[in-house]
Amino acid sequence: MTVELTAKSGDGGRLFGSVTSKHIADDLKKNHNIKIDKRKIELDDPIRNLGYTNVPVKLHPDVTATLRVHVKEV
Repeated sequence: MTVELTAKSGDGGRLFGSVTSKHIADDLKKNHNIKIDKRKIELDDPIRNLGYTNVPVKLHPDVTATLRVHVKEV
């Protein structure tokens, strides 16, 4: 599954601010009607660049899914 988020960016695709696991969880609930706790989204550092990022999501102690996050410019 791909989550598409928009953010303002400057030169070189660097974001003003960042995309956090809370932003990803909110988008999943709003646009896909999937409720996932933000603590289950294993994002080591917030996303600070435009483009695609693969983010692991811990669904169960033995099950980890990969979510593709696409950050686009506004």
